[in-house]
Amino acid sequence: MSRVCELLSIRYPIIQGGMGNISSPILASAVSEAGGLGTLGTGTLDPDKVEGLILDMKERTSKPFALNIPITVTGHLKEIGELAITHEIPVVSLSAGNPAPYIPYLKEKGIIVICVTASVKHAVKAEKAGADLVVGEGFEAAGINSHLEITTMTLIPQLATNVSIPVIAAGGIGDGRGLAAALALGADGVQLGTRLIATKESPYHKHYMERILNANDTDTVIVGRRAGKVRRILKTSYADRLQEAEANEMNPEEFERLTGEDRHSVGAIEGRLDEGFLNGGQISGLLTTTPTVVELFEEMIVDAFRILETQAATCKKFT
Repeated sequence: MSRVCELLSIRYPIIQGGMGNISSPILASAVSEAGGLGTLGTGTLDPDKVEGLILDMKERTSKPFALNIPITVTGHLKEIGELAITHEIPVVSLSAGNPAPYIPYLKEKGIIVICVTASVKHAVKAEKAGADLVVGEGFEAAGINSHLEITTMTLIPQLATNVSIPVIAAGGIGDGRGLAAALALGADGVQLGTRLIATKESPYHKHYMERILNANDTDTVIVGRRAGKVRRILKTSYADRLQEAEANEMNPEEFERLTGEDRHSVGAIEGRLDEGFLNGGQISGLLTTTPTVVELFEEMIVDAFRILETQAATCKKFT
């Protein structure tokens, strides 16, 4: 864990997922202030909107944070990359596309580069291209996901075996047990998304929070397989409509419109669950409380080390 904390200048090896168009400086700054790495997601936002988020973030914290750029999703790749440089953002995470062409340029500017991946092949390529860290995101994760459907449990140890740079585990992690498991699998830290929605600093609509807190282990669904845009969302009436539309082989362009980032904003920010969806990971069924981000991180660290120490002591009895 220490090499991640040293590299990113953070206290805890905990990174916030990008969250696309619903990214909020309120939550991201709370993550950074609590000792993790807050992240602003750019999604499909235009450069002016992204710059506004960056300036807001800098007003809220002087601690390190990251800018997530989804390569094939954003329509403003060059402009947003330039914003990262202009505003001296210390860390950029690249996802949803091939990061290799962009890594050298960012590193030349002194930016630490994180690459989000869902396979060993892509992680190895990212390392060779110069990535400083890789996030291994399992199929349990919320939002846009990989069609490869590799789980966190199987992905992380394979990444740890095949790359030498730090590995961050994402997907299905929401408490100290998840952190301990990730470390045991070979990860150097974790990335959280859904768990951070259910915190006191979460700026999202109460309907989003309620849906997560009342979820059970089967309350997320996958949509977009037919359209080639896999996404994990919470079960709602809108999710039912999406599944029905996909089963009826709706035109891919229309389906993509119905699952665009703006539809997520309608659900997550405006709370209109009949008109928009809610991203949600499989960890949703575990979440029943809304701690502050500080409380969450401190509890995760304490619980993780207690678990690891207990297991180590137990194993020692048999050696």
